[in-house]
Amino acid sequence: MKEKIVQTAGRESLGEFAPDFAHYNDDVLFGENWNNEDIDVKTRCIITVVALMSSGITDSSLLYHLQNAKAHGVSQKEIAAIITHVAFYAGWPKAWAVFNLAKQVWTEESQPVSDKDRFQKEILFPIGQPNDAYAQYFTGQSYLEPLSTEQVPVFNVTFEPGCRNNWHIHHATSEGGQMLICIGGRGWYQEEGKEAVALTPGTVINIPANVKHWHGAAKDSWMSHLAIEVKGQEASTQWCEPVSDEQYNGLE
Repeated sequence: MKEKIVQTAGRESLGEFAPDFAHYNDDVLFGENWNNEDIDVKTRCIITVVALMSSGITDSSLLYHLQNAKAHGVSQKEIAAIITHVAFYAGWPKAWAVFNLAKQVWTEESQPVSDKDRFQKEILFPIGQPNDAYAQYFTGQSYLEPLSTEQVPVFNVTFEPGCRNNWHIHHATSEGGQMLICIGGRGWYQEEGKEAVALTPGTVINIPANVKHWHGAAKDSWMSHLAIEVKGQEASTQWCEPVSDEQYNGLE
């Protein structure tokens, strides 16, 4: 689930004085344009900093967008390289002014942002801890976060790129099974004898009891899904053989 950009500064500052401007700022500029997915938010942050620097704007608006850039993964080394590059085209004095603001935001050299931390920003629920208890049933690294252990058990399961679980079966004499809801990234679900189904944010998979299946991330993407256990009679899980590399690598 992609993080939604929400802005309220327009209404807070100008809601009564200039309600139309506040609406355009909060609902159109940020609500629509910043949430457009044709380019990612980190790239959008960089473009905005460059545009403001080129225009000679070094007030609180640029400070906000520098902070926003850092929050969305722009490192100290990257922002320094960006400002230096733009200086050759927009002017050296502007670079000095922007560097003074950037030093306030990147007060110390930022630690490299891991792929896990970057993916965590994309999803609503916590990734959780390494799924060590079930590691023997997975190819690659997975993570598990219990979201609810009462009434209906719900878990967030996260797969690193290339990670998938073994073929397995949720047995039950009546009812039972499992529901998967993809909340981030891209992956696969497959039942024995059927074509694999792509998992993308919002995909809902209903797994009947006693059906052999597997699920996991795509080769080039993290993936998280909610796993919702459906109560059944005499329910149990049977873990089977791993998904072969040949079968997995054939998925596109």
